[in-house]
Amino acid sequence: MKLEIASRAVSEAERCARWWRENRPAARMLFEKELLDALDRIRVAPLSGNAYLAIPGREHRRVLMPESRYHVYYRVAGPDHVRVVAIWSAVRGRGPTL
Repeated sequence: MKLEIASRAVSEAERCARWWRENRPAARMLFEKELLDALDRIRVAPLSGNAYLAIPGREHRRVLMPESRYHVYYRVAGPDHVRVVAIWSAVRGRGPTL
């Protein structure tokens, strides 16, 4: 399974990981560990994430990172291709613009 990560998602992940390292001394690497676990899950079982319909006719999915409370938003773009489009805090009360 090809896993592509959009530049927006890379930027969001880098920003979040930096914040966790600087502001969560007891769990500096938690965000990065959970993100790697989520990406592995998506790669192995792309349909395991919850459906998220942000754009009519274009289904996205999301996987929750339970400890850090972020979602990884992605789209199954083909039989062997998944595109991660956003990393977004679940506590914001709304999803990202996809």
